[in-house]
Amino acid sequence: MVPVVRPEAPADHEAIRDLTQRAFANMAYAEGDEHELIGRLRDAGALTISLVAESGGRIVGHVAFSPALADDGSPGWYVLGPVSADPQLQHQGIGRALITAGLELLRQRDAAGCILVGNPAYYARFGFRPFPALSPETGYSEFYQILPLRIAAPDTVVRFHPLFNGTAE
Repeated sequence: MVPVVRPEAPADHEAIRDLTQRAFANMAYAEGDEHELIGRLRDAGALTISLVAESGGRIVGHVAFSPALADDGSPGWYVLGPVSADPQLQHQGIGRALITAGLELLRQRDAAGCILVGNPAYYARFGFRPFPALSPETGYSEFYQILPLRIAAPDTVVRFHPLFNGTAE
């Protein structure tokens, strides 16, 4: 399957919400509010990049990128996530296509880097590396990863947007 990756449109919002809720429904590591998180970020103007994968006229995948906050105040940091693919179509390259397209847009923005919490074996293919010593929280430090883009290597803690914790700035 080769989906068409494009920016989200307002008409996609409900499909994105539904897809994300279904994609994370049975995930042990999920918070259960990933579909709501996307809406919170969008409503706050913090959904920097929001891409959908479309196939056969329907949304089959979504990825979100939002601002991240570096403790040293350096600009240009972003969070990757959530990323989702239709549960019936997973392992067909949808997530890979979305992440690749989003990271290219970050490079075009001259981003410093991108952070996420996820499976190191999966995200290594995109260049992410674990940085447990720079993790803002110890509960998931072994899954905290950074992809340096404009910089050679990170040397500061980079935190998720406050809305990831359900709080505003």
